[in-house]
Amino acid sequence: MTDWIERSDALHRLLDAAPMSIGLDTEFMRIDTFLPRLALVQVEIDTRIALIDPTAEVDPAPLAALLADPARTIVMHSASEDLEALATWSCSIARLFDTQIAASFAGLGAGLGYQKLVRELTGVELPKGETRSDWLRRPLSEHQLEYATQDVVHLPVLHAELGARVERRGYSAWLAEDCARMLERARQREPDPQPQVALRGAAEWPSERQALLRRVLLWRDATARAINRPRPWLLDDAHALDLCARPPVDGDELAERSRGLRALRGPQRAELLAELTAPLAADELEFAPIPRAPSAGDKTVIAAMKEVVAARATELDLPEGLLCARRHLESLLAARRWPSALDGWRRDVLHDALVALLPA
Repeated sequence: MTDWIERSDALHRLLDAAPMSIGLDTEFMRIDTFLPRLALVQVEIDTRIALIDPTAEVDPAPLAALLADPARTIVMHSASEDLEALATWSCSIARLFDTQIAASFAGLGAGLGYQKLVRELTGVELPKGETRSDWLRRPLSEHQLEYATQDVVHLPVLHAELGARVERRGYSAWLAEDCARMLERARQREPDPQPQVALRGAAEWPSERQALLRRVLLWRDATARAINRPRPWLLDDAHALDLCARPPVDGDELAERSRGLRALRGPQRAELLAELTAPLAADELEFAPIPRAPSAGDKTVIAAMKEVVAARATELDLPEGLLCARRHLESLLAARRWPSALDGWRRDVLHDALVALLPA
């Protein structure tokens, strides 16, 4: 049975006697906005499925209180983007069981999609046809309603089976730690303070130019969020690199060189010109330099580190990618500082062996 919830009183009744474990999923759109537009919230409550319409006049407070209860386990699959979408409806989760992460600890492989995981554990083939449909239209089609229902109806079985497998393998504490880490990242929702690091094309630039690039990228993040438009609509990476490498002399030149950026209107263009032409402050010159392409020696060290990760993954019977991504090895080598992404159980497993490989 599936209920359509578009009234606050119906939501209250639905959640009135919710059990301690609840299945949850969302549908959202993110085509022309910076923030996701929450279009649907699907919940599984004691075998009852409800589709909550956040575009209607529904007060999310009862759902927010339930999700924030640390005594309840909220079961989701690959929840990171859903958590961001829920945050736009003032909802955050206290205790998460992510079935994709659990599948990694259960020995089923890293990054499994929901359809594949359901097929693996239940034998059910799920439809895929509505993945990219318009979830903001009303009314939703019968196919959309069925797809949305299927996204949560199997979560109790996945939760029970994966939880048992992970417990037998002795990884329940590590799974809980990774789920808690995902929730913490979602709660922080802070922009990357060093966005320039991802633009390797500027790795050979002098420090002043890299500092300017960082300033402009920080402005882009803040402004895209403020006007709720996608970053590339405001300023894509190619334009950012071009304008910082050779700043325009005036607004006319900036307008000519930024043609095609549909969200860069007059007020934003004036702000960007000021960012590009104002002198750098002393504190702006303190930043993480963009990593250069690894040298032959660096590649040798990284290869040795990857061997350590592979060996530990084999010993633990866990996917290598779950233990450590290559970018974290590169960060460790470049900064000589343990990456925060590898704190917790990963530090216990990898720290000594990896740090021993760092050049003196």
